Amino acid sequence: MNTLQASSHLPTVEVETAANPTHAVIWMHGLGADGHDFEPIVHEFDKKKLPATRFVFPHAPTRPVTINNGYVMPAWYDIVSLDFSQRREDPQGVRESAQQIEALIARENSRGIDDAHIVLAGFSQGGAIALHTALRHHHRLAGVLALSTYLPLADTLIAEACAANRDVPIFMAHGHADGVIPYSFGQQSAKAMQAQGYPLSWHGYPMEHTVALDELRDIETWLASVLV
Repeated sequence: MNTLQASSHLPTVEVETAANPTHAVIWMHGLGADGHDFEPIVHEFDKKKLPATRFVFPHAPTRPVTINNGYVMPAWYDIVSLDFSQRREDPQGVRESAQQIEALIARENSRGIDDAHIVLAGFSQGGAIALHTALRHHHRLAGVLALSTYLPLADTLIAEACAANRDVPIFMAHGHADGVIPYSFGQQSAKAMQAQGYPLSWHGYPMEHTVALDELRDIETWLASVLV
């Protein structure tokens, strides 16, 4: 495991499944967590089923979060409302974070990994950034892994979507008992993307706002299918 920090990039935690990685997964954590949050998950995967892969776990910048009384914490964007019937996410924060993830994609390119061998992944807020970034990215990615999350700035997607990722595989999963982001809200995002023609597979699990063992096994199978 390595922890990297450069002036032009977010600091990251990296785990490689083998020497000389040919593929990469850039995985964003949820609100208030950091890049170490999902680091242990790599060791749950059967490495024989995956190519040599670099898992990159960036640390989100810190910012005040409105729904948490302005408390400063790691966050990919501000959440301005608890009301799921209106826009909750700060558009500027979403777009700034997307630019920072684009910079991490470019860094993987510079290390010899093509966009077509990169998965964008994330949990909760991190999953929202994975979806937002991937669907607007100008080169075909390997896939998008979006866990316990939703599509931010959904009303801008039709105008901003990039043709290169109109057919990118999307794995979206949610807990039936999620008390942070309701299951129905995540499913609403999934149906909206499916209606626009995205090849999205939806997975529900008997869990809260977390990741379950059965879900990990399904993620492992999906990663093996797109990291080729």
